[in-house]
Amino acid sequence: MTIRVMIADDQMMVRQGFTVLLNAEPGIEVVGQAVNGREAVDKVAELDPDVVLMDIRMPELGGIDATRILTGQPGSRVKVLVLTTFDLDEYVYEALRAGASGFLLKDASAEELAQAVRVVAGGDALLAPNITKRLIAEFSRVSATPKAPVKDRIDELTERETEVLSLVAQGLSNAEIAGELVVAEQTVKTHVSRVLQKLSLRDRTQAAVFAYETGLVRPSGY
Repeated sequence: MTIRVMIADDQMMVRQGFTVLLNAEPGIEVVGQAVNGREAVDKVAELDPDVVLMDIRMPELGGIDATRILTGQPGSRVKVLVLTTFDLDEYVYEALRAGASGFLLKDASAEELAQAVRVVAGGDALLAPNITKRLIAEFSRVSATPKAPVKDRIDELTERETEVLSLVAQGLSNAEIAGELVVAEQTVKTHVSRVLQKLSLRDRTQAAVFAYETGLVRPSGY
């Protein structure tokens, strides 16, 4: 299957550069571009892409609000990959909370760009776990009022599912979690799927955000 991608960025050079790089990759096709968040929302409805590369700072409607609209629509299946210049940009954290599946630095290589699109489209692994983990942990740590654990939702999980969620939030892949728990990787995939279903979460990135915000996992040094 070909992964359909749309690029939303107010800089023409970024849009064109990413379009050239992605169209050169097997199994990936750029189906459209948008110059702001409003146009991105309209074109997603028209073009039905699998992944949107979304810049955060755009005129008319920013990337965070556009992401919230796109991921909040009933039955939405589009995945948003946030584009940013700095890996510890506070707006990236807000974008993850709004429903983005991950983020990508604008100076990423062609290989990193293609891999990021494939990972987000597949929804089976955190994008850049070490960076995403650090970003989530940092902005959970500096939050003025950390959210109290949502006990009723956590209680829906079994002990093993809670353990898996904790490891997902720490940035471990399915294979790494399988090694940590000494179980088959397929078993981990099943647990992750059940966690997402029970908590009504879109993907692993949202699960990590949930784990930090509810206090299940505490940032190191907090």
